Amino acid sequence: MNMETQTLMTRFTEVFGKGGEPALFFAPGRINLIGEHTDYNGGYVFPASISFGTYAVARKRSDRKLQFYSMNFDNLGVIESSLDGLAYQKSDNWANYPKGMTKLFIDNGFSIENGYDILFFGNIPNGAGLSSSASIELATGVMLETLFDLTIDRVEMVKLGQKVENQYIGVNSGIMDQFAIGMGKENHAILLDCNTLDYKYAPIDLGEYVIMIMNTNKRRELADSKYNERRSQCESALKDLQTELAIASLGELSIAEFEANKHLISSEVEQKRAKHAVYENQRTKDAFDRLHENDLEAVGALLNQSHKSLQYDYEVTGIELDTLAETAWQQDGVLGARMTGAGFGGCAIALVEKAKVDQVKTNIDKTYTEKIGYAPTFYEATIGDGAKALTHEGGR
Repeated sequence: MNMETQTLMTRFTEVFGKGGEPALFFAPGRINLIGEHTDYNGGYVFPASISFGTYAVARKRSDRKLQFYSMNFDNLGVIESSLDGLAYQKSDNWANYPKGMTKLFIDNGFSIENGYDILFFGNIPNGAGLSSSASIELATGVMLETLFDLTIDRVEMVKLGQKVENQYIGVNSGIMDQFAIGMGKENHAILLDCNTLDYKYAPIDLGEYVIMIMNTNKRRELADSKYNERRSQCESALKDLQTELAIASLGELSIAEFEANKHLISSEVEQKRAKHAVYENQRTKDAFDRLHENDLEAVGALLNQSHKSLQYDYEVTGIELDTLAETAWQQDGVLGARMTGAGFGGCAIALVEKAKVDQVKTNIDKTYTEKIGYAPTFYEATIGDGAKALTHEGGR
C-alpha cells in the first residue's frame, strides 16, 4: 500500500472510528481524445481513463445508516443519510452522487440491506472537466459490488451511473464519461458507438510524445445550461432532417448525406450545430484508424480540426480554451491540440514531443497568463485502468 492510500486509511479511522478493516477502491477520471458533443447525438467518442481519479475507502455498517465524507470538501464534514432516505437533497451537495448510485442499485433489484461509511478523496483538479462526478459514481459502484458481494455486469453499472446524472441529478449528459471510467484499460483508448454501446479498444503507443492536459483554471459555471441548450438545438436539427430522412440520430449521417440534406434544417445556427456533430463523428472514426497505423501527425491534425469545429460551429470553447489551443498550435513539438470535455472552461489536451514539453509549457503559460490574467495548470496524462477494487476487506 503506497503512502497516499495509507493516509486515506488513517483518515478514515479518524473520521469514522475503529471497526472492521475498510476496503479501498479507485475510479479514474477521463479525457476524451476526440469526438466531443457527439455522444448524445448518437455518434462515436474516443475516451481514455487517466491516472488521476477518485479513491474511496469504505466499510459496511450493521445498521441502515450511510455516512459520507470527502477530504476534498472537508468543510462540509460528514453527511449522513440512510437506506430509507435516498431521495435527492440539494443540501447533501456532492454526496448525492454516491446516494444516487446506491438508490439505483437498490431500484434495480440489488440487495443492499446494510449501510456503510465511506470516505472519498479525488485528485482530479476541481472544475477541470475531467469528469469527477462520473468518477465518484463508478467508485461507489465498485464499492457496492465488492462490499455487498453483488454480481453486476460492468456495462450495466456504467448505465446506472449515467442514470444518476440524468434522472437523479438532472444533467442531460451522455454515457461517455461513465463508460470510459468503468471500462478503461491501461494504454488504450475506447472507440465507443454511443448508439449501440459497441466498443473497440485502440492501443495508444505515443512513442516520443505525451498527452499534455492544460487546465484553463476557469470554473465551468455556464456549462450545464449551455450544454442542455446545445443538446436541444441538435434535437431540433434532427427533427428537421427527419422530415425527409429515416434516421434516428445525427450520428447515422455521413458527411455527404449531411451536405445533401442540410437545407432541411431551418435555422442557420442549428445547421452549424448539426454540422459539428456529423463532421466530428467522422473525425473520431478517422482518429481510431490513424492511431492503429501509428500516424500521430494525422491524429494531431484531427485534434486541431476538432477544436476549430467546437469553436466556430458548436461555439462551446471561449477565450480561455481558444488561447490554450491556438498557442499550442504555434509551438515547436506540438502535433495538435483541442479542448476536451463540455467546454466553456475546463481543459484542453495537446500531443507534445517529450523532449519539448518544458519549453511548450513555458511558452503557453506566458501567453495565457498575459492574455487571461491568471495562469493555466499542466498535467501529463498516463492512460490507466478503469474503476476497480484495490483491496477486498470492508465487512463488519
